[in-house]
Amino acid sequence: MTQTPTDFLVVIPARYASSRFPGKALAQLGGKAVVQRCYEQCLLAVSADNIVVATEDNRIVDFCTANNINVILTSDNCLTGTDRVAEVAALRPAQWYINVQGDEPFLDPAGLTQIIDAALNAKPTTQVINAYSNITNEEDFRSVTVPKVVCSQDNMLLYASRAAIPTTKSLQFVRARRQIGMYAFSASALQMFAAQSDKTPHEQLEDIEILRFVEMGVPVQMIEVDSVGIAIDTPEDLERAKQFLQTR
Repeated sequence: MTQTPTDFLVVIPARYASSRFPGKALAQLGGKAVVQRCYEQCLLAVSADNIVVATEDNRIVDFCTANNINVILTSDNCLTGTDRVAEVAALRPAQWYINVQGDEPFLDPAGLTQIIDAALNAKPTTQVINAYSNITNEEDFRSVTVPKVVCSQDNMLLYASRAAIPTTKSLQFVRARRQIGMYAFSASALQMFAAQSDKTPHEQLEDIEILRFVEMGVPVQMIEVDSVGIAIDTPEDLERAKQFLQTR
């Protein structure tokens, strides 16, 4: 069956005024902007009609327009990327909104397909889905720029943290899961999320927006996807990404 933008819409929040790395969406990575690489990876999974970049800055709007990328200018007071997706949802009706972080230039198209399929085939009670992959090295486990997730036995999110969790009494790395910047939200879940005027306490403390749902008592279904590449949170991440790109 042909999928249309009313079934789902992939939204790429791309904030220019990033606190850790201002302008990272337009930072050059192998001759292309980071947000452009993310968009092109999404294009490998879905049609252009099902993708839109959401930004607060006209520089990103101009870049997207010049490169034939669908873009929506949102307000500059969104607390998080998910709040930005909620603004898009108020303008573009769809059953599901797939939030793909604009700082994931090596997004796996198969993972995007997985989360879309999970959303379109979800139980009526499921409103939020997030992706994860296994952490395979201690550097990522210890890194504060890699959010870790802890799940129940039926893969519901229990907590997410920038700290090295879960760990042993002697703080060893045994096994862990990395949160992937792909989410699926129902329209009603986004309305609940955006209705909060402030970040929830642990969301604010950890700077991990999915925790707002956990703190509001909204169940978050986690699905495993393959992980490739590096999320661009800092200038140092960009340098790592450049090295990764050269080895691909």
